[in-house]
Amino acid sequence: MGPIITLLIVLFISLLLTRIATVALTHTGLSRESAKFQARSAFTGVGFTTTESEKVVNHPTRRRILLLLMLLGNAGVVTAVSALIVSFINLEQSGPLFWQILLLVTGILLIWALANSTWLDQRMSAWISRLLDSYTRISVQDYAGLLHLSGDYQITELQVTADDWIRGKALAQAGLRKEGIMVLGVTRENGTYLGAPDGDTEVRENDQLILYGRSSAIRELDQRRKGSSGDRKHMEKTREQRRIRRQEKAGDDHG
Repeated sequence: MGPIITLLIVLFISLLLTRIATVALTHTGLSRESAKFQARSAFTGVGFTTTESEKVVNHPTRRRILLLLMLLGNAGVVTAVSALIVSFINLEQSGPLFWQILLLVTGILLIWALANSTWLDQRMSAWISRLLDSYTRISVQDYAGLLHLSGDYQITELQVTADDWIRGKALAQAGLRKEGIMVLGVTRENGTYLGAPDGDTEVRENDQLILYGRSSAIRELDQRRKGSSGDRKHMEKTREQRRIRRQEKAGDDHG
């Protein structure tokens, strides 16, 4: 049973590593969906599409993250395959085949459930983000140099999914400006790009939004879901932004 348990541990660690890399890549300005795809592709070594690879190659921080992920992925895959082979070669020492297969299938299903758990994803992402904020300096350096961004402000992408709070709302109705978030552009699913969209622009599923604002506010918006809880979060972030504006104005007046 030992090799199968080793295999399951390797798979769990692989899941954790790709989750950390996904959050780290979102800190560089990638949308969550793109970051997840990039992280899993790099870890498994399956490669990228041309457009996706350009986003990585042209950004030094993303290159470093994915290079490390590729190295760890190669080691993890080799270990996992080796453990699986050893397990089934040593059947007599490991125990009956039925129990080995049952343990393997149960473990894989459990890891698969954890990988697709929205509840766990939101909490792990928030925890990983706090660690990255505390112990790293991952930021959107390309944008920062061009736009002179500072403090907690950044430009990033957000992929709109079916259950996102913002989906189906016009930008004026969503009121993101009240939260301190500006929508600089919208890329539709068919590739159409809307620059400097007005308040009548409706946010649709699979839209890619280019946002400017505080990184913490954008991360919260990315995790916000439809319903009354999402509406409450919007009101809470609106009040928080009013406090921040008053503080910024007070500092500007004294400057």
